[in-house]
Amino acid sequence: MSREATPLLQVKDLAVEYRSSGWRRPANRVLHNVSLDIHEGETLGLVGESGSGKTTLGRSILGLVPVASGQIIYDGRDITRARRRARRALAKEIQVVFQDPYSSLNPSLLVSDILSEPLRAAGIGGAESRRRVRELLDRVGMPADASERYPVEFSGGQRQRIAIARALALEPRLIICDEPVSALDLSTQARVLDLLIDIQERTGVTLLVISHDLSVIRAVCHRVAVMFKGEIVEQGSTSSVINHPTQMYTKKLLLAAPVTDPDEQRERREARRLLAETEAVA
Repeated sequence: MSREATPLLQVKDLAVEYRSSGWRRPANRVLHNVSLDIHEGETLGLVGESGSGKTTLGRSILGLVPVASGQIIYDGRDITRARRRARRALAKEIQVVFQDPYSSLNPSLLVSDILSEPLRAAGIGGAESRRRVRELLDRVGMPADASERYPVEFSGGQRQRIAIARALALEPRLIICDEPVSALDLSTQARVLDLLIDIQERTGVTLLVISHDLSVIRAVCHRVAVMFKGEIVEQGSTSSVINHPTQMYTKKLLLAAPVTDPDEQRERREARRLLAETEAVA
């Protein structure tokens, strides 16, 4: 993993507000002066419960929600309020994998058309496009004949592999993975996470993995940032944050992670009880 002096992506004091229809009502601020860095070639996990603001942060980086204040710097360029043409150019370098593989792929298109769409937009067609489609399918462990089938013919895990292949089509430098496995069963989750690890190691692509599940973050991420009520409350190496959390909220997230072992379940319940007592005293 590269450790260059200047991060590939810098988020500086970012604030995002949603305004209601009534002009007299105050704006609802969902991100509060959020700052984080992602270095080229690393995987950063952004973790928090539903409503914590983590998906809003990802959408801000993609230019899908307006920013109230702060900056988003990509590769030394301020993209906070990049215009449409600049955003189209950025799509070659910043891609996204969405949560739901069932709705993120156009059901009326063949897989070959889904994967060749970004290639055609970049001026790549004909034999070269077909070669790249075959290469992408191979990279994500899909059979070559998948190109002539429709998304409905595949399982959820296979569809997510196709979505990952589409994100890789233009060889981006940064991929934002927004809850990439939460819609999948546990065994399929493990295979998709292994795929993300393999792709990151082989290509060096930078990943921002957004998840509510610390077990997902533990599996794939070099560093982790913990988000609570629109703020980053703790960040550091994955091992340090998970093994030695300093914030009460991080400890709660760790104790809320599901486990199957009955003895560990009892230990978790007792730890949660003690944590609640400590918090009540504080």
